[in-house]
Amino acid sequence: MKKTVLKPKRLLNLLVVAIFCLGLLVPPAFAQEILPQPDPEFKGDIGVTYETSGEPDKSIMESPEAPDDAPNIVLVLLDDVGFSSSETFGGSIKTPTLEKLADEGIIYNRFHTTALCSPTRAALLTGRNHHSVGSGVVQELATGYPGYKGLIPKSTATIAEILHENGYSTAWFGKNHNVPDNQTSMVGPFDRWPNGLGFDYFYGFIGGETDQWYPALYENQNPINPPATMMYNGEEDDYNLNHDLADKAIGWMNNQHSIAPDRPFFLYFAPGATHSPHQPPEDYRDNYLGDFNEGWDAERVKIYNRQMGIEGETAKTPGIIPADTVLTPRPDEIPGWDEFDESERAALAKEMEIYAAFLEYTDVEVGRVLNAIPEEEVENTMIIYIVGDNGGSAGGGVNGTCNTMRNLNGLSYKIEEIKDCAEDWGARDSGTSPGYSVAWAWATDAPFQWTKEIASHFGGTRNPMIIKWPKFIPPTPETREIRDQFHHVIDIAPTILEVTGIQEPEIVNSIQQQPIEGVSLAYTFGFDKKLGDGENAEGTHKTQYFEMFGNRGIYKDEGTHEWMASTVHAKPVGDEELKDFDEDEWELYDLKDDFSQGKDLSTDNPDQLEELKDLFLVEGGKYNVFPLDDRFVERGDVSLRPSFTAGRYHFKFYEGAVRLPEGTAPDVKSKDHKVTAEVTIPPEGAEGVLLALGGETGGYSFYIKKNKLGQHKLYYTYNFFGTHYDVVSIDDICSIDNVCMGDDVTLGFDFDYSGTYGDGSGSAATVTLLVNGNPIPDSKIEPLSIEGIPNISNTVPARFSLETQDVGMDLLTPVSHNYELESPFKFTGKIKKVTIDLEEPPCSGLLDCNIPDNLPLK
Repeated sequence: MKKTVLKPKRLLNLLVVAIFCLGLLVPPAFAQEILPQPDPEFKGDIGVTYETSGEPDKSIMESPEAPDDAPNIVLVLLDDVGFSSSETFGGSIKTPTLEKLADEGIIYNRFHTTALCSPTRAALLTGRNHHSVGSGVVQELATGYPGYKGLIPKSTATIAEILHENGYSTAWFGKNHNVPDNQTSMVGPFDRWPNGLGFDYFYGFIGGETDQWYPALYENQNPINPPATMMYNGEEDDYNLNHDLADKAIGWMNNQHSIAPDRPFFLYFAPGATHSPHQPPEDYRDNYLGDFNEGWDAERVKIYNRQMGIEGETAKTPGIIPADTVLTPRPDEIPGWDEFDESERAALAKEMEIYAAFLEYTDVEVGRVLNAIPEEEVENTMIIYIVGDNGGSAGGGVNGTCNTMRNLNGLSYKIEEIKDCAEDWGARDSGTSPGYSVAWAWATDAPFQWTKEIASHFGGTRNPMIIKWPKFIPPTPETREIRDQFHHVIDIAPTILEVTGIQEPEIVNSIQQQPIEGVSLAYTFGFDKKLGDGENAEGTHKTQYFEMFGNRGIYKDEGTHEWMASTVHAKPVGDEELKDFDEDEWELYDLKDDFSQGKDLSTDNPDQLEELKDLFLVEGGKYNVFPLDDRFVERGDVSLRPSFTAGRYHFKFYEGAVRLPEGTAPDVKSKDHKVTAEVTIPPEGAEGVLLALGGETGGYSFYIKKNKLGQHKLYYTYNFFGTHYDVVSIDDICSIDNVCMGDDVTLGFDFDYSGTYGDGSGSAATVTLLVNGNPIPDSKIEPLSIEGIPNISNTVPARFSLETQDVGMDLLTPVSHNYELESPFKFTGKIKKVTIDLEEPPCSGLLDCNIPDNLPLK
């Protein structure tokens, strides 16, 4: 073997450099307070060559390892589930997985969330209050105040990041509603996507909801289309999102256990169910036929009787609510069941039948994931199953909704419209994206007042939770274990840290961390014996504020009393005008003997109430709650947030530019605009989508389609929440200006936002089709063809959908029925580019536009 000989001077120089470099690389002694942990120090001897060096030390190549015997963590979070929806907590809906866990773990009946989606999820992952992590409201309503900016701060590392840096494998399946709207496109930034928050793997969707049949899915940061989303024609009609999520979670666990069986994992399973749209598979749809025909008033009483074990009803979980619990009355804003006629009741009952099927199906899919935990891992796997991120949803309004996006735009459904769509409620390819009536949400929040969004009352914030950990929690199927200590979603992260033996870091990625604000609840199952035996241990969460849309509450445990002051500022239904915040009327409850906030003590204890109101101001100041903000539609204005499109009026998109979320696409609503597609069409013609934005819930599409005579017609379709307005060329475009000769041509349209039916957002418009910049002669307008009358009678004021803008095709659900069997209807010619030119609107965004209270539905 030939050896390299180094000259003495060269050897000396190399040794000096090596010694100097080694000195730089030796890190100080760090504990877990700083993450990521420094690279391991090499402690061997290094010579000039390997022959003159000591033994290599492979430990310097190793990644951090979790503490010995650290448990796996499976965290399940459902969406929009009322406290008493499930059979385990008194409801009429079968939840076999929850039932099994109730026999094997510990039930928590005083666990609380924030009353809304994104805020609860941010608090859950960080262990801090939602305003502390910039999530005082959903991302789509973010404003430039610290508590409402829609960005989880770098100073509040998630539990996943902490676990990952301490040797855990981490994965997230399902819903992620914590990415700022302007950061959801394929140009990122991605540091607040799951991979940037400490998760090795992500499979799910970004945003508040998605279609269960044709979801807008991502794998890590890459948009993907499962087979069903590629075809709207039913060929893959067995696809449904929850089943897919469960399959992917099971596959991930199997891979982890196969490759690294000694490495613990953290699996966060957060399906979008039972948030709208309520879309269970066909084989679940009839499971509850006729079960809710007596209506929501009767259903709520049935639930209460089951919870109490009275009036001939048997409680699945005896003692799930205390024996002295009051059933709170129905708010005046929610109608009674007897106010509807027989045909209307049938439609309203269908809403709850489908919701019940959706929840049962979701729970079964959760069970598939839990049953797939490797047998040898079951003993040391902690399962935390949180049944809802808030109470039942009021988003459907009084009558429910056939299309959730329409309601989010401030346009509710009349009962006659509900009757028209009830039969196919949530079915595949039905065009419905439904949600139930607020009254069903209220019924399944029994015995509490109100629903989701109402942070002041437990109908909005109290959600069931069950924890199973066989190693520390022995099963007690004969008598279910219930814990009634007051706890909050911010307590989950510190609980996980305690049971894993991992300490809270002070610095993560060189950024000083805000202290975790929750407290561990591990003492409730005896993990820390110093705090008692668990069941009878004194609660450790002593003070907690609540706030959402100006609805406020403050909890204070004083030992002999557990005070709760509450005020409802903004009700989710009804026509009551908002008051000034200082005019809100507060209520006072002593939760020590008032489980449901059913006994208002404010009149008899005015001093105590004032003390709590002052405490709310203190806590609100501490945790970035201020300024209070009760605006809803106005905060949807994209101009309030950073945007790639802000201040721009000219955009170019190229073939293949697809899956651009609406929040990052040019905002064409309520303004004049012009679209021009530069294309090449061969002599035989071409068809397909040139540009589309949205989906079946709402949007627009510009496309070419052959008719039965083989003529190529140019189309513009405007989908106003299921009402389709088509503008169609009367002639074959191949007969116009040599369009189909293989030369470069332009096809386009002018959108003239006329304001004929109003002065602000949501007014009418006139669309003119263009070929090579010229209006097409004798264009035919469907369904309206009256000169001087706008051909788009109603336009969408705020948001079309939760889908995307696509060039050259229409992915996910189709905007137009005209090509739904050919979806995604890819253009068969060649697109050079598509330009969108916006006219500067007469008003600047929704805040300055005059928004009609009731838009005319033509």
